[in-house]
This record gives sequence, structure tokens and C-alpha cells, in this order.
Amino acid sequence: MEIKGKVYCLFEQSGTFKNEFIKLGIPAEDYDIQDNYKQTNHVVDLFEEIKKGHAGLPSVFDKITSDDLIMAFFPCIYFSCMSQMLISYTHRNYKNYTPKQKIAAILERSKKREEYFALAVMMIGIAKERDLRLIMENPWSEQTFLKQNFPFNPQVIDKDRTRRGDYYVKPTAYWFINCEPTYGYTFQPKKRGNNICQIPPNKEALLCGEERSMISPDYDRNFICDFILGKKQDVLQLTIF
Repeated sequence: MEIKGKVYCLFEQSGTFKNEFIKLGIPAEDYDIQDNYKQTNHVVDLFEEIKKGHAGLPSVFDKITSDDLIMAFFPCIYFSCMSQMLISYTHRNYKNYTPKQKIAAILERSKKREEYFALAVMMIGIAKERDLRLIMENPWSEQTFLKQNFPFNPQVIDKDRTRRGDYYVKPTAYWFINCEPTYGYTFQPKKRGNNICQIPPNKEALLCGEERSMISPDYDRNFICDFILGKKQDVLQLTIF
């Protein structure tokens, strides 16, 4: 893929992917509602921007062209395995709840999941309507909601992110909209010599949310070169699945 314009990293405040694109000579900016890492170039409510773009109102999508690329790390909090388990009436979190409280909690989670699902579909719809190149990321383990219910199929599933130098095994899916992935395979030794979730010093392992802010720069660079730019790297081990 050739990126003649800019990369818009949506729902990223860490600068991890953004900075690796910049190192590769491609302009990139982070867009998020928070700026906890002092890397967010544009502090904006992207959910509202998606709603406005879907409704045909002025939005952040108006300045994006087909020469650009959108990298969207869409929040997974209501699509994750844990969220799926929290739909269960017998979940341990509800053990001290009354039956009415259990049902209320389940219905509230189901409502929020529907809202997030609609926003993800709207975002992809905006890209399709405007012929914008978009890559959306989300977890892809056994019980993720999108695995069975999303109207679009991912083009890339990275089953073990540590093989590309990340801290986490966590399987991750990538939806390529109006673009196709390249298929380089740049693998490197797993960090700290094993394949369990690795946590950088002074960091907590989170289910979702800011967990993506702990993605290794090695992984970002390898993913960009393997699946976006089709760029062969000289310094790492090259192999196949």
C-alpha cells in the first residue's frame, strides 16, 4: 500500500503506531478523547464524530481523503471475552445481586454493546461511502462478540502478537476497508523468552481501554511493514506461518 497523504490514528492516545509511521517517513496524528500520554494531537470525542459523519454533518472525516489511511483502534470493552461472560446470569460478579439487579446489569451491558456495535458499523460505513482507506483493530479470542456477529470479516488475524515483538499473545483481528493487506512475515524473538502476556515495568495488564497503549513499538513497526507497506526489513528474522 502506498500512503501519499497522512495516517489518522483514531482512538489512540499513546502515539505507538503514530510514532512508528513517522519514523518510516509517513505523517501521522493521534485522535482520542483523552491525552494521558501527551501524544494526542487532536482531543476529540470520536463517537460523536462518527455519529455526525454518518448523518452527513461536518465531522473529522471531512478532511480525510483516499490518499490517507485511517488506523482505528476501536474500543473493545463491550466486545471482549470478559464482556461476553458478563452477559451470563450466573457470572460471579453478580453473586450478591438480587434477580432484578442481575437482569438490570445484563440489560445495561447489552444496551451498551449495541451502541458500540452500531458505532463500529457506522465508522466502516463512512469509509465505504467516501472511499476512504480504513484499518480497524479489535481482539479476536474465542468468545469475542464481533467474531460471530459483525457484518464484515477481518482480512488479517494475528494469532500471537509476541511473534512480532509485542508484550501480549492476545489474538487480534484487523479489518481492511477499501484496501488490501500485504503479507510480509517479520518475526523476532519473544520478549523475555516466553509466550505469556508480558507487561512493561510499572504497567498493569488491563482488559481493554489503555491496554493498547502498551503495544510494543517493535510490534507496531513490524505490523506496518508486514501488512500495510509490504516493506522488507533487514534486521529481523524472516519466516512464514
